[in-house]
Amino acid sequence: MNSLLVEIQTEELPPKALKKLSDAFAQEVFTQLKKADFLLPDSKMKAFGAPRRIAVYITDVLADSPDKPFSQRLVPSKIGIGADGKPTAALTKKLAALGVQADVSELKIVNDGKQDQLYYEGVKKGESLEKGLQNALDYAVTHLPIPKVMSYQLANGETVEFVRPVKHLLALYGDKVLNVSLFGLKAGNQTAGHRFHTKDLLTINSADTYESQLEEQGKVIPSFEKRQDKMVAALKSEAANLNAQIIMPEDLVNEVASLTEWPVVYVSSFDEDFLKVPEECLILTMQQNQKYFALRDQNGKLINKFLVVSQINAKDGGAAIQSGNARVVRARLADAKFFFEQDQLERLDSRVPGLEHVVYHNKLGNQLQRSERIQNIAEKVAEKLGANPELAKRGAKLAKADLRTLMVGEFPELQGIMGEYYALHDKEDPIVAVSIKEHYYPRYAGGELPSTPESLSVALADKLDTLAGLFGIGQIPTGDKDPFALRRHALGVLRMLIEKDLPLSLDDLIAIAVAEEQKIDGVKDASRELKDFFYDRLRVMLKEEGAQALEVEAVLSVEPKYLREISARLKALQAFRKLEEAASLSAANKRIENILKKSKDSIPESVDENLLEAQEEKDLYKALVEVNKDLEGKFEKGEYETILLALAPLKAPVDAFFDKVMVNVDDEAVRRNRLALLKELHRSMNQVAKLSCLAS
Repeated sequence: MNSLLVEIQTEELPPKALKKLSDAFAQEVFTQLKKADFLLPDSKMKAFGAPRRIAVYITDVLADSPDKPFSQRLVPSKIGIGADGKPTAALTKKLAALGVQADVSELKIVNDGKQDQLYYEGVKKGESLEKGLQNALDYAVTHLPIPKVMSYQLANGETVEFVRPVKHLLALYGDKVLNVSLFGLKAGNQTAGHRFHTKDLLTINSADTYESQLEEQGKVIPSFEKRQDKMVAALKSEAANLNAQIIMPEDLVNEVASLTEWPVVYVSSFDEDFLKVPEECLILTMQQNQKYFALRDQNGKLINKFLVVSQINAKDGGAAIQSGNARVVRARLADAKFFFEQDQLERLDSRVPGLEHVVYHNKLGNQLQRSERIQNIAEKVAEKLGANPELAKRGAKLAKADLRTLMVGEFPELQGIMGEYYALHDKEDPIVAVSIKEHYYPRYAGGELPSTPESLSVALADKLDTLAGLFGIGQIPTGDKDPFALRRHALGVLRMLIEKDLPLSLDDLIAIAVAEEQKIDGVKDASRELKDFFYDRLRVMLKEEGAQALEVEAVLSVEPKYLREISARLKALQAFRKLEEAASLSAANKRIENILKKSKDSIPESVDENLLEAQEEKDLYKALVEVNKDLEGKFEKGEYETILLALAPLKAPVDAFFDKVMVNVDDEAVRRNRLALLKELHRSMNQVAKLSCLAS
């Protein structure tokens, strides 16, 4: 029993897809071989992924899959066995199709409940690893998450498709080459090493030596994780030598690790004069265009040095690489400096009319029209929030103006960020400038929220305009499709309302936004759909935070006016559920709901004490009055736990009522009064949450 190694060596693979491709390839091969019984329970898999190769290493692989006993139904015995006891033509044909020869006496007769059936029981011989691996490879290469398939021609003129043209196929079982093929290539034991540090092909001795040989002889680290760890360690070491902090976003780390076979880190620099440009521009230029790692000093200020990850161990110590990259980045930063200086020659507010030429949506108008809607919404939200409506409206007016700047045209990721810089340059109120940047917040899941009431007003307005507008034209997310990121927008609104403890009603916000969007021809009132969408997002968010589904449903079913109350209501509900009386009261609440729902009577708003006949309903009414008296003013103060815990004494009179009292009696006045009592009880029990949701 040996280990197995399969490598597909290609031209340069797309870096952003490399990790997924290599993991998927390894997993598919492993899964297919396991299904075909070539692997033992202790078999382990390791994926390899480098710029020009994907590979899988599997331990404890069988040379042949085991023989398998099988049972095959043939034909009914009355059809398969003739009167002379010999096999009929029908049976003979069936056996031939199976590729077996068998006497009637060797067959098994089984009654299926209707008739006797003939069965052949035999043993299916196992397959060779070569055959099993070929099947696994054929399946794997057609089930990879390839972002874009490339077509290319083989030497014989045949056209094939894969993520990139394949150069070599390596397949070793121990030290034996397996007879498998892909893309017109037969497997061998050779592969290419480092593009620059090796010239000849490497001969791999065995599956077990693949990784070590590539590293030692080929100057390639095939393990993505190992290569990335080495790179990160080198980056941190160089940053420490410079007494600097490295800016190392995860996406950039992954991409650079996918671009290098043998990472080597060098320090380079640029002119200090470029530091006059906003650091976000410099950092983005370095990261996006050149895949450099920017550095800050210990005070968090950007410095004029950066780190380059090369895959060449330069003989000159990296002097040529350092100077070359310094020359390249100088040109890039010069562009950024030019954009920044040119943009400042024109005031931000003068760019607003130009938004007319920026498309937003063909059914919702251009960015200028959208800007006007956002202004109107922001002003109304600010008034409700107690923010400065004029500053909020000014922030909303300028929020999209930087879309017309050179810098944002080059780097769309900087929208809002550049708007703040240009607004401050124009001597706009700092509150306005901040709201321009922060109206995009949160930019991602868990991202930072706006910091001022005015920023919150503009951010809410921006997202509500998007949601109400697109819902109004029927652009509602379905399944996994959400091209306008409406789920993210809704989540942003919810986070602001809850985490910023805002005294804003979701209903009011929706009403403000929908009213504004309906000024556009063809946009319908989608208030109900939008609220349901918000609540669906809220359910997901609360469950991810650890709340139980029943508790979430109980709280959301009463539709709290302010979402900031939800956390306290959930906490109160959790305390209530610990009461001995909780289950009984929840079940009673559900029973009350069903009675009230089925009733066709007009139910009075208050209970007439003179119509209470049975002692049990008198006791229940008295207990309810006492509870309500004790709880007066508690709801307004948000004392939700006190309210729910105070319901405990109602268990006994409620149970007694349902045991002894008939609600639907013939006497209409008595019946309606008892329904009024239940209605009042239901109202008192469900102030904080709908307790019936807790009933099993």
